[in-house]
Amino acid sequence: MNPLNGTGPVGGSLRAVDAVLLLVEDDPGDALLLEETLADSDLDAELVSVRTLAEAQSYLADCDRLVCVLLDLHLPDVHGLDSVTRIVHSAPDAAIVVLTGLAESEAGLAAVATGAQDYLGKGHLDPETLSRAVRYALQRKQVERASAALRANERIAQENARLERGLLPVPLLHGEDFGAAARYEPGRAHGLLSGDFYDVVQTADGAVHAVIGDVSGHGAAEAALGVCLRVAWRTAVLCGTGQLEKVRLLEEILVAERSDPHVFATVTLLVFPPDRRSVRVVRAGHPGMLIRSGATVRQVETPGGMALGLLPGRGEWPQEEVALPDGGHVVLFTDGLFEGRTGPDTRLGEEGLLELALRNAALEPAAFVDALVDGAAEGAAPFGGLADDVAVLHLGWGKS
Repeated sequence: MNPLNGTGPVGGSLRAVDAVLLLVEDDPGDALLLEETLADSDLDAELVSVRTLAEAQSYLADCDRLVCVLLDLHLPDVHGLDSVTRIVHSAPDAAIVVLTGLAESEAGLAAVATGAQDYLGKGHLDPETLSRAVRYALQRKQVERASAALRANERIAQENARLERGLLPVPLLHGEDFGAAARYEPGRAHGLLSGDFYDVVQTADGAVHAVIGDVSGHGAAEAALGVCLRVAWRTAVLCGTGQLEKVRLLEEILVAERSDPHVFATVTLLVFPPDRRSVRVVRAGHPGMLIRSGATVRQVETPGGMALGLLPGRGEWPQEEVALPDGGHVVLFTDGLFEGRTGPDTRLGEEGLLELALRNAALEPAAFVDALVDGAAEGAAPFGGLADDVAVLHLGWGKS
C-alpha cells in the first residue's frame, strides 16, 4: 500500500484510508498540542491516542492498517530507547517518528539508529514539519520493507542455486566414450527445485552407473532429501556397493531423514557394463524407460519393486538385464514428463510420450531430450502447464 497520494515523498495528501497516526504520549498538554498541529496540516489521517507503550503494543497487534507511531521517549511504563526497540520488535511494519524535548536531539538521532524513521522536537512542531516527517517516515518504512523482501529473495535464490548444484550434478565420467544429456524443469505449482534428482558416475573398471529418482511432495525439505539420496548413491557407487545394497541403503537413509512418515521416493538404478552389450536395471516404483536405436524408439518396463519408504525393510527389487542394440541409448525420466494434462480429462501418459519420442527419434541426444520436455510442456500449456517437476536423462555409449 502506498502511503502517498500521488506526487512523490512530500506531495499530495495522506488519506485516512491509507494510514493511522498512533500518538503515544502521556502528557495531556503535549498530546493536545500535537492534535491541534495535526488539525492544521494537510494530513487527512485518523489519529489514535494512547498513554502507555503497553496500550500502543496492544493496538498495533490488532491493527491491519499502515501505522505511523508518534512516540514520546518518556512513558509511564518505559523510558528511553527501549520503547523504540520494543515497537520495532513487536510491530516491524510500523513507521516510527520519535518526539523529543528541546535538549534531546542526540536522543532523536540515537532513536533513528535504533530503528525509528525520523524524530521531531516538540518545541518546533508546525503543520508543515509534522506533515513532512510523517510522509517521510512512511515512505522510508516502505523502502525498508521492499529492501528486506529483496534481500530475502536473494537469499532464497542462493539457497536454490545450492540445491540445484546438489540435485543436478555434473556427470563423473573418465572419458568421452559415454554420453549423458540431461534436463530438469521445475513444475508450475512451485516454480523451484523439488525432489527430482539424478546422477551419473563411471567407476575404475569402466562401468557407468546412473540413478534417477523422485521424492514425493514439493518444497525445500523434499529437495534437500533428494540431494541427500543422490550424494549417498554416489558415495555407495564409489565404494563399490552392489546394486541391491544401494537400494536398501537409500531406503534406510530416506526413512532416517524424512520429516513426514508418508514421504516416499521412486528410483531407477542402472549399470552399463564396459562390454556395451546390455544395461542392468533395478527399479523401485519408478516409471519405465525408453531405448533408442537409430531412428527407432521402444518402451521398456522391467519388473520392479515398490517405492522406497512405503514399507521400510520389506521391499524386494529384482535386478534385470536388458540387451542393448549397437549404438543403443537409454532415456530415463520422472513421471512429471507424462502426467501433464492434454485435455480436460486426459493426460499425455506413457503411450503419448512414446508417440512424442517416435516423432523426434532422428534428433541428436540433447535435442531429443529438449523435444520431449518442450513437447510435453506445449501439450499441457492450454490446461495449466506441467504441474510436476520433470527430469530427463539420456545415456549411452558414444558422445551425447
